[in-house]
Amino acid sequence: MPNLSANGIRIEYEEFGDRSRPPLLLIMGLGAQMILWPEEFCEQLAGRGHRVIRFDNRDVGKSTWFDDLGVPDALMRQPVAAPYLLRDMAADAVGVLDALGIDTAHIVGASMGGMIAQSVAIDFPSRVRTVTSIMSSTGNPDLPPASPDAMGVLLAPPPTTRDEAIERSVSVFRTIGSPGFPFDEAEMRERAARAFDRGFNPAGTVRQLVAILASGSRKQALGAVRVPALVIHGKDDPLVPFPAGQDTAAAIPGAELLAIDGMGHDLPRALWPRFVDRISALTARA
Repeated sequence: MPNLSANGIRIEYEEFGDRSRPPLLLIMGLGAQMILWPEEFCEQLAGRGHRVIRFDNRDVGKSTWFDDLGVPDALMRQPVAAPYLLRDMAADAVGVLDALGIDTAHIVGASMGGMIAQSVAIDFPSRVRTVTSIMSSTGNPDLPPASPDAMGVLLAPPPTTRDEAIERSVSVFRTIGSPGFPFDEAEMRERAARAFDRGFNPAGTVRQLVAILASGSRKQALGAVRVPALVIHGKDDPLVPFPAGQDTAAAIPGAELLAIDGMGHDLPRALWPRFVDRISALTARA
């Protein structure tokens, strides 16, 4: 896969579809590499007339790691001291567009990627055609927290070997995934093995988590967003509970809310056609 220079760092990326079509930038979540956007899902979006771009966020996969900044020990302290913030990661995303010669794009983010997408819409409004926030949050501190089980797998000590990393991924997604849809363990194991081989960086995940905690609430700022917006959220999400999706949709003027029974904190294959339909309907409006 190619890489580029964006916002002063190296970013690994991949494209799907016709480069003459409207660009759609996919931003993945906490500690997750771009391959968590499945190739087939990207191809389905490309088949609906989009130039689809996915990339590794800073501190994961093959993009620049910030190991020189150390591992924050401030998770339980307030205020949180963060090596970087979500707005810096939003600037990375815009830097990808700059490097590819793209003026404006449809922005789609999942989980932490949804927070970054929101930050792009807030801080770089002229670069955004539409914004889609999936299983994400405004950062509103009054929202309900993750379930104890979900928080437990998120904050468990990191694995140290390839086999442990694969087993951890299976355990995590069995805990936070969608109870109403089949869990494909074989696919999860394959994707976890690929992620480990591409670049295993648990310290980067901690730095990203601290960036989330230190970035605060976007709820008020989202009131100034004036592009078409879609919020997709599962009603059975144990990590970012459904009220967070409702809060996001309420914060963005005119945003649509797609609430899905049985969906947890993942992207079940059975829902891909529905996601593609609703995202494509949104982009068509712009």
